Amino acid sequence: MKTALFQPIQLGSLTLKNRIVMPPMTRSRASQPGNVANDMMATYYAQRASAGLIVAEGTQISAMGQGYAWTPGIYSAEQIAGWKKVTDAVHAEGGAIFAQLWHVGRVTHPDNIGGEQPISSSALKAENVKVFIDNGSDAPGFVDVVEPREMDKNDIEQVIEQYRQAALNAIEAGFDGIELHAANGYLINQFIDSEANNRTDEYGGSIDNRLRFLGEVVQAMTAAIGADRVGVRLAPFTSLNGTVDKTPVETYTAAAALLNKLNVVYMHIAEVDWDDAPDTPAHFKHAVREAYQGTIIYAGRYNTEKAALALESGLSDMVGFGRPFIANPDLPSRIKHDYPLAAHDPATLFGGAEQGLLDYPEYQAS
Repeated sequence: MKTALFQPIQLGSLTLKNRIVMPPMTRSRASQPGNVANDMMATYYAQRASAGLIVAEGTQISAMGQGYAWTPGIYSAEQIAGWKKVTDAVHAEGGAIFAQLWHVGRVTHPDNIGGEQPISSSALKAENVKVFIDNGSDAPGFVDVVEPREMDKNDIEQVIEQYRQAALNAIEAGFDGIELHAANGYLINQFIDSEANNRTDEYGGSIDNRLRFLGEVVQAMTAAIGADRVGVRLAPFTSLNGTVDKTPVETYTAAAALLNKLNVVYMHIAEVDWDDAPDTPAHFKHAVREAYQGTIIYAGRYNTEKAALALESGLSDMVGFGRPFIANPDLPSRIKHDYPLAAHDPATLFGGAEQGLLDYPEYQAS
């Protein structure tokens, strides 16, 4: 049954060795000052290069796009050089790696963006959302987000250009492609979801209008680096970071149709993954498969059996295993041989150094 996970798959010009994806996970260990990817991160990703595809952690496209302390950027020459260490290390191990391009919009605090007021689709504060700042110690200090200002046309054009440039920077840094982070309540999601967007211009109101910003960003990036190197991540049913949509099935089926028209190489759907969360409706997965002809990746609470079933059903082409990859650098081998999975230490997820990042061993069969 699990042989489905180990079939190769074509992704644009890449031939991937299996259908196991390491999805993007924030680890907040970029070098300071400058938020630069480093040798430690290169080792971390290279240890996990047996995944069919790695999508690296969210990487801000500008200083204003940063939501949390110590996350890496991809807008300075130093940051591009830092990421080159990572991509070289992954490629040396035979892996494939995409960059996840990230603008958090309102999910930040002035302390993380040089004292500026955050920007968003609308001047709506995300309720009950905290981010962490550098409080001068090794432990992050958590603070409430603030009210953003609504982006004007100028802001929108500027951010689209930042995404375009970041896509070019990612290719310069040696990434095989990029994933646009349009999920989990960050900037693009703040345009898409009805309850986070109260605009009255062509970027608000109807579903088509709320998807306009997504479409314009994708078009700018595909024109720059080619549609076969651009994937998009969406989160239709989560309410993460305070974004909620009134009609998620309609909205995100329309998003799938738009991404099909724009010919992106994959669509990556983050499912709700807390313990008692409802499953993504089957009728939605069928609608997405009908609307979008490219590669579909699902991630969230998958084990081997559930992942194999998703692939065999034809509704998914690849499956992301998030947290299991943290403590199991050799996850594909463990899945293949039914080796037990190690558990990660939640205390070392964000910030810190090598402990909890590089010290999880591969499985030793006795």
